[in-house]
Amino acid sequence: MPFNLHVDVTSCCPGLEGDPDLQFLLDGGKLIKIRSSSWQKSRFYKLEEDCKTLWHESHKIFKRNQTFSIDDIDSVRKGRQSEGFLKHTDPSVEDRCFSIIFKGRKRNLDLMANQGHEAKQWVSGLEKIINNMHNLSRQQKSEHWIFNCMRKADKNEDNKMTLKELKHFLRQINVEVDETYAADLFKKCDKSNSGTLEGSEIKHFYDLLTHREEIDVIYGKYAQTEGQMSARDLLNFLLNEQREQVSMQDALKLIEKYELDGTAKEKKHMTKDGFLMYMHQEEGSILNPKHKHVYQDMSQPLNHYFISSSHNTYLMEDQLRGPSSTEAYIKALMKSCRCVELDCWDGPNGEPVIYHGYTLTSKVLFRDVIKAVKDYAFKTSDYPVILSLENHCSVDQQKLMAHHMIAILGDALLTKPLGDTLPGNFPSPEELKGKFLIKGKRLNKLDAIFNNNSTVDEDTVSEEDEAAESKEGEQKTKSKIKLARELSDIVIYCKSVHFNGFEHAKDNQAFYEMSSFKESKAFSLAQNSATAYIHHNMDKLSRIYPAGSRTDSSNYNPVPMWNVGCQIVALNFQTPSKEMHLNQGRFLQNGLCGYILKPGFLRSFSSQFDPSTLTKGPWLQKKTCHIMVITAQQLPKINKDKHKSIVDPLVRVEIYGVPADNASKETHYIENNGFNPMWNENFQFDIQVPELAMLRFVVEDYDSTSQNDLIGQYCLPLTSVQNGYRHVPLLTKRGDIISSAGLFVHLMLIDAE
Repeated sequence: MPFNLHVDVTSCCPGLEGDPDLQFLLDGGKLIKIRSSSWQKSRFYKLEEDCKTLWHESHKIFKRNQTFSIDDIDSVRKGRQSEGFLKHTDPSVEDRCFSIIFKGRKRNLDLMANQGHEAKQWVSGLEKIINNMHNLSRQQKSEHWIFNCMRKADKNEDNKMTLKELKHFLRQINVEVDETYAADLFKKCDKSNSGTLEGSEIKHFYDLLTHREEIDVIYGKYAQTEGQMSARDLLNFLLNEQREQVSMQDALKLIEKYELDGTAKEKKHMTKDGFLMYMHQEEGSILNPKHKHVYQDMSQPLNHYFISSSHNTYLMEDQLRGPSSTEAYIKALMKSCRCVELDCWDGPNGEPVIYHGYTLTSKVLFRDVIKAVKDYAFKTSDYPVILSLENHCSVDQQKLMAHHMIAILGDALLTKPLGDTLPGNFPSPEELKGKFLIKGKRLNKLDAIFNNNSTVDEDTVSEEDEAAESKEGEQKTKSKIKLARELSDIVIYCKSVHFNGFEHAKDNQAFYEMSSFKESKAFSLAQNSATAYIHHNMDKLSRIYPAGSRTDSSNYNPVPMWNVGCQIVALNFQTPSKEMHLNQGRFLQNGLCGYILKPGFLRSFSSQFDPSTLTKGPWLQKKTCHIMVITAQQLPKINKDKHKSIVDPLVRVEIYGVPADNASKETHYIENNGFNPMWNENFQFDIQVPELAMLRFVVEDYDSTSQNDLIGQYCLPLTSVQNGYRHVPLLTKRGDIISSAGLFVHLMLIDAE
């Protein structure tokens, strides 16, 4: 912890000290902000001293200067890679352009430098800072955050803290203290009796502030060697508390990796600081580190997996007036979504467009979406992407759709089955790596490809179930549409057919013929014919989509759909909600690849599993889950506009799974402390089917007069949980990490007697 609050600015970016790109950002420079062909204005931009905030001048009357946090940036793209740039600039300025893409719904910031090398340096510098922040441990992020708050509290920048500045700082970090406590804390640190804290006194104040009593207790219990943890002590902790299957070699590796004290390291000891460092790393996280990589068998047939899926992917907001955008596809794909929807309609100049038909949502060119999908589909996952077509186009524009997909996607587009013979089952995600599959209507069966059966150039087929539905406020659509052979021919493993009952499907549908179910129909089938639905999903794909009445782009609960083995459970990715938190949690494991292998009892034809009745079977693996919510660290302020607003946090622990496992329990709330609240509350949950259970932590700001505000949340599969003392990261409502915040819990998942 630096003693001087205003020393070398680059010390705020550990590892980037003296970096020329960082210095370039700190110096700042003029950039042209581009909003339209006519609105292109020069503005000065620079990185502030905290290395976490970008400042820019504004010519608005009431906002002469504006800032935004580096934490709000999702990515930086070099070149004309945004819709705005493509629409409003000439290709000749390609090398001068870059875009800042924000998390959530905030509009992209399109900027143009005077020279290409300047744009390159802006992009390089910003990426370095973003990566640097991302790679810091939670402890480093915590220190970084506290240090920056201290700098801001030191109003006159004299490297000293007065009592008034100390109280301002405490409010900034979300702690409300009475006058006496603040004065006592100040007096305890002011060893020089100067009336200000400086140098080592600030360090002493920092140490008192960040002291973790709960870590002291745990460390003290196991540190049995000269007041420190020997490798043997650490091994005892790992075996007895963390319930990990580890050896002495593993304990020695942790000491080598995380112990900072050279003398202790030589003795093969771990100090309390080293222990805290280890607890903040992935080894101390609630999520099993082995599950952060692809660890499941990816060679099973495609329909044996849950597939991360988006509904109305083109929408950024609601279903009636919201904008359609290629950006929405990019955001979904970068979250490892593996099935996206394209709602296709005839557009002007013979070019098909994508939008929500019969509404005021804006339109985006089909070919632009296909280009964006091609560029971003496999950046976060190599596994196949399904393009789900809802086709309302004329035959001519359908031919152009097929042409665009073949021309733009090239060899990545699957245009015939794998192998030389008619397949009897789906290929695996492993076999389909880097491939695009088209889901849509087809004029004939797949055997026509191998029998050289000629087919007509076009014919009439029934519309997609979703397209054919009459939605509230929409004109009634026709139930038939003419289909072009060119579009039909590239539908291979995902041929859309109408659902006429499970028996009919079993007797008449090939494995690659799949149905889409509106949520109400799917929930009814899951409730009344669960086992039949599960068996249907053992050799076919099912896609579930939200009801048309959800004009606000709200979502349904995906868990009951996963419980009956439905693979493509499509949600509105653009809408932050509990349902999207569950989706993010479901696909958190297996390397965030967008595919999760279904439990064996959802894949075996001998299974008689029913989520509601829970008869005896391999799915019953009864567990008792003990959770102690101990503390939280550095919870963000909810009402940042109110200077004196401090949160009153409570924690709710929720289980989602089969109906018998659904449960929710919560702590009491703690008044005026978002910095280091302590609960020490124990909960017990009885779990029947752990392979389908999800664990969700919710932190809220208690309010006696209105609904509690969400502070942060985290969701993960129960099968990915690590036992013992664990840190739980916290995410925003939109699913973005809150860098310095977290929960500290003790969790024990044991076999029920």
